[in-house]
Amino acid sequence: MGKVTRTGEWVSKCRRRREPPEASVKRGAIASHGADLYWLAFLLTGCRELSIDIVADAVASDDQSNAFFVSRMRPWSRWIVITKAVAAIRDELAASARRTMLSREDQTSWPRWWPVGHEVTKARIEKALLAIDVFPRAAVLLLVFERVQLADAATLLDCDSSLIKKAQAIGLRELTVYLAGNRNLTEPAPAQPLEFTQATN
Repeated sequence: MGKVTRTGEWVSKCRRRREPPEASVKRGAIASHGADLYWLAFLLTGCRELSIDIVADAVASDDQSNAFFVSRMRPWSRWIVITKAVAAIRDELAASARRTMLSREDQTSWPRWWPVGHEVTKARIEKALLAIDVFPRAAVLLLVFERVQLADAATLLDCDSSLIKKAQAIGLRELTVYLAGNRNLTEPAPAQPLEFTQATN
């Protein structure tokens, strides 16, 4: 078994030696992009297994034989991941949208200070986003992180623009509260988050 393993490693090394530099760069770019797609799907769905399936489908739908694959796949595959993720959690989004619609208004919940030396890591951003109810979280991810147009996001989430702007405001407030350390990240977001009225173009 040890000999077979060493032989396999040797063959792999030989193949890499014969591989042109641009192929190695392309392979690395594809792997990196796949990780980004997985994180996007996970932040939307909150489910690791489902996110893996979504990314696998998105990558398989691209033409990897195309010479311009690496540069062209990014915007299109991200949109595929977004649409598949939203479709997979449609029921959860609808229930969360109803909670958002019924939520009360409050303009006093934003943190008034930021802890000195408080580090915001990717892991903390992930935990903070996942602590937010799914519909406001999707609104923040689409409008702020992915810069999707408001009309497109409203169509994708099957709601009117006023509701998604309300969800965005709620989500941004919750995200800021969590990142500032004003709420324990192990605690779930309120079942009926309060609205913060925020000007949006």
